[in-house]
Amino acid sequence: MIRTVIAEDELLTRSALVGILGAEPDIEVVADCDRAEAVARIGAHEPDVVLLGFALPATDGFSVLADVRALPNRPAVAVLAARVGEECVPVALRLGAEGFLLKDMAPEQLVHSVRILAGGGGVLAPVVGRQVIDGYLATRGGRGSGDLLTALTSREQDVLDCLTDGLSNQEIAVRLHMGVSTVKEHVSAILLKLKVSNRVQAALLAQRNGLSGDGRAARSRKAVG
Repeated sequence: MIRTVIAEDELLTRSALVGILGAEPDIEVVADCDRAEAVARIGAHEPDVVLLGFALPATDGFSVLADVRALPNRPAVAVLAARVGEECVPVALRLGAEGFLLKDMAPEQLVHSVRILAGGGGVLAPVVGRQVIDGYLATRGGRGSGDLLTALTSREQDVLDCLTDGLSNQEIAVRLHMGVSTVKEHVSAILLKLKVSNRVQAALLAQRNGLSGDGRAARSRKAVG
C-alpha cells in the first residue's frame, strides 16, 4: 500500500485529489491538509509519497519543501502547481523535489505518477518547457558533458540510462539483472558524481548533455565522422 499525504490549500482541489487516489486499491491517503500543517502531518504519518500544492508566485511552498527534506524518514515529494513557473521548477528540484506536476493533469496520470514516485522514480509534467530545463542545467556550471561521462563507470551509465527512462529501482533491477540494493548503491554514486540531489536532476542532466543512450550514440557517430 502506497501511503500518501496531500498538502494543498485549495479545498476543492484537495478533495478531488483525495477522491482520485483514494479510489485506487494500492494507494491510501493517510492525511490531507493545507501547507501550514504539512510538515507536522508528514512527520506524524511517515508517508511514502507527498503531493505538495504550490500557489505561484508565492514561495511559502519552498520552505515547506525544505522542512520536509530535513525529516528523518523523508518521503518522495512532488510539487503540484496550476502552471509552470520558470523560477519555481529549478528551485523545487534543487530543494529535493522528485517531481513537478500540474493540477489539471488527467486522473490516470496522477495515479501513475504516485506509483512512480513510490517506486523511487521521478516525474515531470510534459509541458515543462525546454527553456526551464536549460535554465536549471545552466546553473550546474563547471564541468562539461565529456567530464561528466568519464566520471561514471559503465554500469553506472547503464543505471543512468534507466533513470532517464523514468524507471523505479525495482524496474532497473529487472532490466539490468541486479539486486535492488545494488541499484540503490549505483544511484547514490551517480548523484554524487553528477553533483545533483535527486533522480530527476540526474535524468535532466543526462538528457541535456547527451549522457543517455541515444545521446551517447549520437556523440560517438559525430566523433567517428
